[in-house]
Amino acid sequence: MQLGTLRAPDRIRRPKRSWDVVAVVAAGVVVAAAVAVGAYLNRPGSGVNLLAPAAPLFGHWLPHTGPGTVFALVIALVVVGGGPPLARSMRWWPLLGLGYLTAVAWTFALAMVDGWQRGLADRLTNPNEYLREVPGITDIPAMVRGFSSRILDFQPDSWTTHVSGHPPGATLVFVWLDRIGLSGGGWAAVVCVLVGCLAAVAVPLTLSALHQCDAARATVPFAVLFPGAVWVGASADGLFAGLTAVGVAVLAYATHGFRTGRWFAVPYSLLGGALLGFGIFLSYGLVLLGVVGIAVIVAGRGLTRVLPLAIAGALVPVVAFALGGFWWLDGYHLVVERYYQGIATERPYAYWVWANLACLALSAGPAVIAGVRRSMTDTFLAKGRIRAEPALLLVGAAVVAILMADLSGLSKAETERIWLPFTVWLVPAVSLLPGGRRGWLAAQAVLALAVNHLVLTYW
Repeated sequence: MQLGTLRAPDRIRRPKRSWDVVAVVAAGVVVAAAVAVGAYLNRPGSGVNLLAPAAPLFGHWLPHTGPGTVFALVIALVVVGGGPPLARSMRWWPLLGLGYLTAVAWTFALAMVDGWQRGLADRLTNPNEYLREVPGITDIPAMVRGFSSRILDFQPDSWTTHVSGHPPGATLVFVWLDRIGLSGGGWAAVVCVLVGCLAAVAVPLTLSALHQCDAARATVPFAVLFPGAVWVGASADGLFAGLTAVGVAVLAYATHGFRTGRWFAVPYSLLGGALLGFGIFLSYGLVLLGVVGIAVIVAGRGLTRVLPLAIAGALVPVVAFALGGFWWLDGYHLVVERYYQGIATERPYAYWVWANLACLALSAGPAVIAGVRRSMTDTFLAKGRIRAEPALLLVGAAVVAILMADLSGLSKAETERIWLPFTVWLVPAVSLLPGGRRGWLAAQAVLALAVNHLVLTYW
């Protein structure tokens, strides 16, 4: 059962399709420039170290195929051919179930282009990753208490790069997996994919809860063939994206619950806030996802009822970690210092402040770029009527969060992976594209396949 129907703002003059192509071509120019300038700066003797051999992407140029190639091609063809009509006609909950399973299959197939070990099992076991620290964490309370003291580099017990660069919640996820018997890189990668692909369900569910069901249905195939799946499988940031996307979706349902007088309104408000609150203990940058959370609450007209409860829910993990001995702000200030102890001093801001956006374009895909262009135009033309289209609020909030992250200087490179929790909230913009959208969906799949087969990504 769905919660409503999309009321398209017919009063708003829709932009011409040719401008969609212009937007995509412009993004392509940015990507091409980032590749060209990156190659120039990476040349021997340049005196610049981008620390990204396939700049702007973090990986190596290596055209290759693998066990997942055929499966990825077949999945892409099936979704492009049958996805849009199924999204329009299939019953809602079976559609979401099928969408999730297909997103999982697509992500695993892309990862398996690099093979099981190189594409999945070894991704989270390299010396900079979380799993390297898991065997040494035998006392979780002691680890949380002493976490901040090990963030800075150049001391005997400094955390590895990814552990030090994130709050303790990120490492604890993998410690907890180890404790329940899901140890090693293989299980860690599988869990990252399974949780990360929840975004393919959470994003359309959010639109549906905000009574934009036509938009929700239109979004499903694009959420499935999301080019960012290249980095969902397998990176911890994929897991972060899935978990926080569920939190946003729960908040959307909380607003629906208050509007309709349903029993779940209060617990969903608290739960959604708690999930997003825990999110800031997965990655410091996810504090910016609060912009998207607030946008959902505003779109659902829940500022006076949902927002206070969501804040209360978000404070639960904050208080829990504080009582355990870790204060988020202390960790944040230390991690900024650690950041500039290492590669941040070498990676030039003047390149990455715009090359990051090229990474975003490769993760989001041409359909999303065209949709975002339309959403920005529609927002301008709406002249106060934006409340009629909550999808515009979601996309606009994600754009604001991304720009804040970019300008901060704390996101230099690897944003194709790091920004996944924000990028998934740009996907609803595809609902603004006209027609059957098969061509746009095919473009998304082609981009993901090209990136995965031309670049050996590190994540």
